[in-house]
Amino acid sequence: MPSISDCKCVLVIGSTAGIGRSLALAILDLPSQPTVIVCGRRKERLDELVASHNATGRLKSVTLDVLSERNALKSSIEDIINAYPDLDAILFSSGIQRAFDFTKPETVDLESLECELATNYTSIVRMITFFLPHLIKLGEQGRPTFLYTVSSGLSIIPAAGIAGYCATKSAIHSLSISLAVQLKEKNVHVVEIIPPLVESELHVFEGTTQRLSNFWLSLEEYTKVTMEGLVRGDPYVPAGMVVEQHKKFEEGKLEAAMKMYGQIKAMTGK
Repeated sequence: MPSISDCKCVLVIGSTAGIGRSLALAILDLPSQPTVIVCGRRKERLDELVASHNATGRLKSVTLDVLSERNALKSSIEDIINAYPDLDAILFSSGIQRAFDFTKPETVDLESLECELATNYTSIVRMITFFLPHLIKLGEQGRPTFLYTVSSGLSIIPAAGIAGYCATKSAIHSLSISLAVQLKEKNVHVVEIIPPLVESELHVFEGTTQRLSNFWLSLEEYTKVTMEGLVRGDPYVPAGMVVEQHKKFEEGKLEAAMKMYGQIKAMTGK
């Protein structure tokens, strides 16, 4: 099975902090020595990351706002592809989290909710669509290429207080399965990374960090476990408590989707 160890150039979108940053540095340390492009909207953080971890010269940076207007985003992605024609893997780690109380609907900030939806889902669908022609072309040339999505254990069992966030991660989860099925014959491998509660600055509930730290997986341990799955070439990579949740509620779903897709193609000829 092809895996992240086969990649020559990996773009990590949303790598200025948390899981994205940690995975980017772990990928940089792979024995295969890929080029790693860290990507986000906070240029000062990207500059700091490159300055402190670029002894090999293989760590690059690109500033990108995933909420850019559609044509501007497409143009930015075309610029990245032109600058890095060996790009064969994209990891989508950008995301935000908001809390909404639907028992008090007058307090629900729809602008904030829609921003969360755009950041966590719509922008990722757009970027995948814009990157795919390049990845498919490389795949047809015999090079395995990769889309790494980041969902969440909350796509399996939601936390009601952050309903919007959970819904966006459920959408990424479903999308990942569908893309894995559709793109299999194109040599584009879709891998879903499914984190549990991980040490992060993402969490929205004030004053809960100390209590959450009793339950979350440390960023160091999470990165270690996830990299092991990526190197093995697993089609999905849960960690921590999500391993059991995934086994209980999701096992066999990818295979079932593959079977259904084949049956529909056989019936329709499409």
